[in-house]
Amino acid sequence: MDGPQDTSKGQPGLVPAALFGLCPRCGARTLFDGMAKFAPRCRVCTLDFDRFNVGDGPAAFLTLIVGAIIVIGAVWLQLAVEPPFWVHVLLWVPLATLGVIWGLRAGKAALLAAEYQREAGEGRLRK
Repeated sequence: MDGPQDTSKGQPGLVPAALFGLCPRCGARTLFDGMAKFAPRCRVCTLDFDRFNVGDGPAAFLTLIVGAIIVIGAVWLQLAVEPPFWVHVLLWVPLATLGVIWGLRAGKAALLAAEYQREAGEGRLRK
């Protein structure tokens, strides 16, 4: 069974797991298989990541937060310096893209690590 082991030795905390994509069981950097896609399982300790239901919960909040930061920065820059439009494009499009991708990775990893630490799982009908 893929439950937590008896000791917490080697298990990363929530913040390191989120920031570095660490497996919540062994601490290896095996959580992601792409930009923001989870690997099916840890290559080191074989923890099945597919059993966790993180979903796209962080995406909506993240988009709103990153969007607000980008809009505030763009309005401030426009009012302070009045740069040409191309400066806004070169500055804010990459920053928004990187902010969303990094935030999705961190948010999804944090939710998966929290589910693992609290032994959360899908609801099952008991007979």
